[in-house]
Amino acid sequence: MLPYLNILGAAIAFAPLIMLVGIWLGTSLTERYIDKFSLPIEVFYNLIFIVLIAFAVGGRLGYAAQHPSAFIEDPGSLLSRNFGLFDPISGMVISLLAAAIYGQRKGITLLPTLDAITPMLAVVMLAVSLSNLASGNAYGAPSGLPWAIHLWGEDRHPVQIYEAIGAAAILFALWPARQSLVKPGMYFFTFIGYSAFARLFFEGFRGSSPVIFDSIRGVQLAALAVLTIALWQVQRLREGSPSAAAAGKQTNP
Repeated sequence: MLPYLNILGAAIAFAPLIMLVGIWLGTSLTERYIDKFSLPIEVFYNLIFIVLIAFAVGGRLGYAAQHPSAFIEDPGSLLSRNFGLFDPISGMVISLLAAAIYGQRKGITLLPTLDAITPMLAVVMLAVSLSNLASGNAYGAPSGLPWAIHLWGEDRHPVQIYEAIGAAAILFALWPARQSLVKPGMYFFTFIGYSAFARLFFEGFRGSSPVIFDSIRGVQLAALAVLTIALWQVQRLREGSPSAAAAGKQTNP
């Protein structure tokens, strides 16, 4: 855990710095391959701004919905700079809804646009895991394994590292230079499926995951639902369903 960096006598919060670097790297990566997605650069920047704002707001509200008692007692926590009070799956869902609404209003082709923001989302997901590691948030369950880390008074699963490795593997597998993008939307929904599966698996090592019905983790149910939708969409695109093809071939007015 490294919550602060001491630079020239000034204490700088490390977790927000990681997020800022992640956003910059993700935006730069997408910009480098923007021609691959046939998206005008000015539209891309507007879209990225909307997606990032929606990701931040949606992730915080999603976390609040899972832990309502804490926020009812202290509503000001909604504006906390604590990056642990954040649910990436909720942030991703809300940001995608925002992107779809913006695209519809601007007459932007939907599926290629979702493909275009995928590299940025992949880098940001990695940054979220690393920022949690720096702050000690989203910590793991108690563990006696040799690689456990001592955090908050106990030896725990380094779940932030698990998630960072998973996010890095997804980014490597979906590096934009290696994508053919023959079927619009396949790139995006493959990323969503990978990310949901990773969350479904790694959530089992979390030490602060909300439980419903005495034994079921709510976040895993949400991740399973997202994974199911992603797999369904990938299958539809592979089969070339008419509705999927129409979404991919829509052109600007």
